[in-house]
Amino acid sequence: MAATLAAFETHLAVERDLSAHTVRAYLADVTSLVVHASRLGITDPGALQLRTLRSWLANQQVTGRSRTTLARRATAARVFTAWLARTGRAECDRGASLGSPKAHRTLPPVLRADEAAQLVSRAVEAADDGTPLGLRDAAMLELLYATGIRVGELVALDVDDVDRERNLVRVFGKGRKERSVPFGHPAARALDRWLVQGRAALCADDAGAALFVGARGRRVDQRAVRTLVHRRIAEIPGAPDIGPHGLRHTAATHLLEGGADLRAVQEMLGHASLATTQLYTHVSSERLRRAYQQAHPRA
Repeated sequence: MAATLAAFETHLAVERDLSAHTVRAYLADVTSLVVHASRLGITDPGALQLRTLRSWLANQQVTGRSRTTLARRATAARVFTAWLARTGRAECDRGASLGSPKAHRTLPPVLRADEAAQLVSRAVEAADDGTPLGLRDAAMLELLYATGIRVGELVALDVDDVDRERNLVRVFGKGRKERSVPFGHPAARALDRWLVQGRAALCADDAGAALFVGARGRRVDQRAVRTLVHRRIAEIPGAPDIGPHGLRHTAATHLLEGGADLRAVQEMLGHASLATTQLYTHVSSERLRRAYQQAHPRA
């Protein structure tokens, strides 16, 4: 089993080119499955049966795992059994018919347009003192809200990924899929200030081409960005406590409320499925319903 898991990890990282985070998640889920199977006396991966997979998921449910977690683990199991069959480690794909609970899709909290404007304007005002970190923070917040990119995509950006002539940023999303995302003039101005006045003052020799660097001069990490977003949003009265992914939700919601085409938003966000993007239409509808109930005398 150990050798099989090591080969599966190589498959995920090298052949499928999944992110390190996704590889870790899949490997943890499959390891849990393997441990469960070993308790049932199954030590050969080719001997895994559908009933073993189902009993594993049932055990997860009994121990209080959420529907979202169960759905993810079922997906990991199906990927594993399909790989076993394809590589000759199993006679057939035992997990092909494994079902999974449909995860509850909750409406993500988002900022109102005025709250988002306060967030970025306060960051820009704070950057007026000219400190490198202040310039960097303003540029990161402007870019997150302007583009709706993921925090991992933000910290992975290099200087050459920004096309200032066309106001586009080249992003490598999940599965290393490349896309170009536009940004507006406020984000462009904040980026220019950071690149001209701030980056050189912070950048260390080992920062490479990183667009955004931290206080020590190396490529900024995701935790620093999350801390920044939470801290800045906490300064806005009444705003929900959201992180960088909440800004992604906010950008998508505001685009749709402004009349953007759903497929254009899908392309901008890098969603593989349009169904994922459609979640934001429900967010907008929910906000409209709340406004109607509060304002209409016959609601």
